[in-house]
Amino acid sequence: MQKSNRQENLKGFYRFFAAVVLTVAVTSIYAYAWFNKINALASRPFLYRGSWMMVFLYAAIVVCVFLPFGAYKIGFSRKAHALLSQGWGLFLVNGIEFILTAIIIGRFRVLPEVVPAFVMMLAAQLLAVLVLTVSLTNIYRRFFPPFRMLQIHGDGESSLADKMNARDDKFWIRSQISAEVPLREIEHEIDRFDAVLLNDLPADLRNDILKYCFVHKKRVYFAPKISDILVVGSKEMNLFDSPLFLNKNADSLIYYQFVKRCMDIAIALVGILLTSPFMLASAAAIHMYDGGPVFYRQKRLTKDGKTFDIYKFRSMIVDAEKASGARLAAENDDRITPVGHFIRKTRIDELPQFFNILGGSMSVVGPRPERPEIHEEYCQRVPEFDYRLRVKAGLTGYAQVYGKYNTTTYDKLKFDLLYVEKASIWLDLQLILLTLRVIFQKEATEGV
Repeated sequence: MQKSNRQENLKGFYRFFAAVVLTVAVTSIYAYAWFNKINALASRPFLYRGSWMMVFLYAAIVVCVFLPFGAYKIGFSRKAHALLSQGWGLFLVNGIEFILTAIIIGRFRVLPEVVPAFVMMLAAQLLAVLVLTVSLTNIYRRFFPPFRMLQIHGDGESSLADKMNARDDKFWIRSQISAEVPLREIEHEIDRFDAVLLNDLPADLRNDILKYCFVHKKRVYFAPKISDILVVGSKEMNLFDSPLFLNKNADSLIYYQFVKRCMDIAIALVGILLTSPFMLASAAAIHMYDGGPVFYRQKRLTKDGKTFDIYKFRSMIVDAEKASGARLAAENDDRITPVGHFIRKTRIDELPQFFNILGGSMSVVGPRPERPEIHEEYCQRVPEFDYRLRVKAGLTGYAQVYGKYNTTTYDKLKFDLLYVEKASIWLDLQLILLTLRVIFQKEATEGV
């Protein structure tokens, strides 16, 4: 147990060290560019202290952007995911810094000289984080091998163990035991491993095992039930000499709804402006391919079960559901056109939804809007699926970022309910940033 605690402390220190190394590396490259090129272009160049102030400001922006992007999760995320987060983070950081630099320089005629400096700086930073992330991750995996795990499983089928085994750099399920075995035997088996996976256990048995693992300082992984998620947003109330938690189960506060709506309008307007060239090119390609309509309009559900017409670029053949009726896209679906394959993989087909957001029927962040008939089908299998209509449907969200197109209905519901319970402006901003990374994850668009 002491060895486990010492290892956890070393992991924490190493991740902090890796974050410092990444921050210092990208900031040092910026400092070199600032001192040797950018500062000299200003009408009144900064002196020694002013220049170092700019360097420290840049480092602060890096930290503020990298943290919500998950760019510091060395050893936790896959290498590719960490690198995507760092790449997008650097684009955003340098975009902010470019705007600040343009304001500080105040001479627009020298901006053509600033742009190459930023491009070269970004290229050097991307190369640096590539080398550092791969090296630091390899070192982490060398000194911190995956935990030896025991799976305790119930009768229900679950792919959770297979998903964890796919990350063999973090998890190593060495053995498994049925929940039908006597508790004393399960406890004896737990003692032989570093960590435990509780997979679909009855509530009373899960509680007994959780208490045993707490006493013996064993790491526990478990998939939450719906009831677990519904109390995530509970608040501690210290009014009596007994612990008390409050779960309000009410709609979000008015000020949050107001700020969220203002943010939706601003992001939708900026999104339409920035993506208009891609939308025009996509519209032309769709029409040129088969002469059919460019847009696809469909009834979807949003907050409180209200229906609205969602707008997307058409990615399938005309009248794709005329014979089959409503059904989700499948892997290698022959209804999807060549143009459709491209716009679905790059998420361009979702861009017209900015107009839905502008109109108020959707939000930027929220559960994925489902079709009424599919929603009814899901509710028959999982009645709690209706709970996700407590908030407005969104272009992106918890399930869209952390799940896949073919993630099970039950797991999508859990993600959506986590958002319902934890919704905040900060969480919305974080999910928006992480969406940029998901665009480049091929597995996120796999069909059912």
